[in-house]
Amino acid sequence: MNDQTNPPATIAGTYVLGGDRPVKRLGLGTMRLAIGGSISDPDAAITLLRRAGDLGINHLDTAGFYGAGALRSHELIREALAPYPDDLVIATKFGPLFQNGRPAGQAAPTDLRALVEDDLRRLGVDRLDLAYLRVGGMEPTHGESIGDRFAALAELREEGLIRHLGVSNVDATQLEEARSIAPVTAVQNHFHIHHRRDTAVLAQCEQSGIAYAPFFPLGGGKERIDLDRLVTVAARHDATPRQVALAWLLTTSPATLAIPGTSSIEHLLENTGAVGLRLTATDMIELNA
Repeated sequence: MNDQTNPPATIAGTYVLGGDRPVKRLGLGTMRLAIGGSISDPDAAITLLRRAGDLGINHLDTAGFYGAGALRSHELIREALAPYPDDLVIATKFGPLFQNGRPAGQAAPTDLRALVEDDLRRLGVDRLDLAYLRVGGMEPTHGESIGDRFAALAELREEGLIRHLGVSNVDATQLEEARSIAPVTAVQNHFHIHHRRDTAVLAQCEQSGIAYAPFFPLGGGKERIDLDRLVTVAARHDATPRQVALAWLLTTSPATLAIPGTSSIEHLLENTGAVGLRLTATDMIELNA
């Protein structure tokens, strides 16, 4: 996405998705460009996306249901970055259905082809790099089978419309159900320094060569990450609490991919600066307490 020799995001290292798609471990979530952020002008969002590329970020997380009006993440990505660089990985999600901008249930297996084809058209690509089946609302739907819906996405992968498959907001049983149908390349679940209930699934991913890309890596909505511990460690490293939270995430497991979202170039630069932060064993003990 840029011609710099050593852009900052490179420092975080690389994870190879599915054995063939290297991505920097620090990416960018695009929801805040279209929903709930400070940007009201598409040109500002396009500028931020291009700046992310200059910083070496080559993993963008999006969804067809991100946005309203002139701010829609797919269209912003296409306007900012097409024709796309060969190393760019765009991850998108399917599952929630919306009517008039409001949640309207979950997509049925028969809905998924049209949703995938719509994303292909809107992003201007022939094949999606990574397509997640997003399950339920904010909390995992424990015990609910995802097999029929995941199988529908797997069929589209066999047709060549999707390169790699992922699952989002799933528990360990649902992850294994999906893996029994087709290879799972990535999991996107709720996880950050103050929300660690998904540690078992993260370990499952690490052992199985599956990337783990937490949503809300810095908290989201009304959540607050544990600022006291973060502030103490941040002062020790001349860093910010946000940077420590991202560094903790990248240090916790080699399988983690950080995809913090932002609508601020200032925060984008701050997030990118986290990749050079090296937490010590003492730091990690303190942060994990």
